[in-house]
Amino acid sequence: MGFKNTWNLGVKELRGLLRDPALLILIVYAFTLSVYTHSKAMPETLAKAAVAIVDEDRSPVSARVTSAFYPPYFLKPQLITQSEMDARMDAGLDTFALDIPPHFQRDLLAGKQPALQLNVDATRMSQAFTGAGYIQSIITSEINEFLAHHRSDEDLPVSLAFRARFNPELSPGWFGAVMSIIESVTMLAIILTGAALIREREHGTVEHLLVMPVKPLEIMLSKVWSMGVVVLIATGFSLTVVVNMLLQIPTEGSLGLFLLGTALEVFATTALGIFLATIAGSMPQFGMLMVLVLLPLQILSGAMTPRESMPEAIQWIMMAAPNTHFVILAQSILFRGAGLSVVWPQLVALLVIGVVFFAIALNRFRAFLR
Repeated sequence: MGFKNTWNLGVKELRGLLRDPALLILIVYAFTLSVYTHSKAMPETLAKAAVAIVDEDRSPVSARVTSAFYPPYFLKPQLITQSEMDARMDAGLDTFALDIPPHFQRDLLAGKQPALQLNVDATRMSQAFTGAGYIQSIITSEINEFLAHHRSDEDLPVSLAFRARFNPELSPGWFGAVMSIIESVTMLAIILTGAALIREREHGTVEHLLVMPVKPLEIMLSKVWSMGVVVLIATGFSLTVVVNMLLQIPTEGSLGLFLLGTALEVFATTALGIFLATIAGSMPQFGMLMVLVLLPLQILSGAMTPRESMPEAIQWIMMAAPNTHFVILAQSILFRGAGLSVVWPQLVALLVIGVVFFAIALNRFRAFLR
């Protein structure tokens, strides 16, 4: 009888979700368009930066420097006048503006050290920091080769053999797409279960449940399994169709093992969503609680920055958060192809944290129904 009640109540939750267009749109967006935008808009790398060049020298060396800027790091340089340089940067048209002064080549050949002026739009933080170093390296290389009259590799006393594992092309899109899915799992597991409980309170169906021969455990389990199934199906679809097929981003490891870890993560976070919904009196209050809880969970879990760069106290505190272990598990499986022998500690941790969260949420849920 308990299984039948849990099943029927879960089906009721799925029907209620189908009648909520806002949540359906959120699910579709989180696992499709959001994944795509994260894969194409990673800000850490230099890509298609706008460059303008004021060539006051009109010499072979200035033409050589101008032709050294090309995609994918830079857009084709725009040749402008000195009077246009500041106005274009004020308008946000250029990230970098390089001014090559008159008689630049003549001073080089005379053994002097002429200066170049590089203006940088520092409001574009990631491009400003990395792009300035790229430009300095490009100019230095081109001028040295011009003065040496040939291209040659500099003989260094030590040769560094660089090998990039797991992401040989160093594409930030690989990281962005997968981490978007990982973050969406945690976000939607909390939102869907919390919204389902608040929706029942607002529609008055909680009172109907109280007069039915069902237990609080059955009601809570129905919300957990129904919303968990939705998140698992959306996760599998996004990873195989959007990431692997549409974006052509390969993933390593076992999909089944990753979904097992996802199921444990959903088990823990759906319980957290129910707990927050019992505290919130309405959907706006639930949204405010989401901001207070979800942002620290995602920022401090290691999904955005490595946990090793955080204070040690924060690292220990975040070990009690389920998505910290989920991020470690997901990165190990999808990026490095890890198996069960590697990620079993994270699976056990997710199970233990999920049981604790579920017990706390169930106790709060029983008090909520009284």
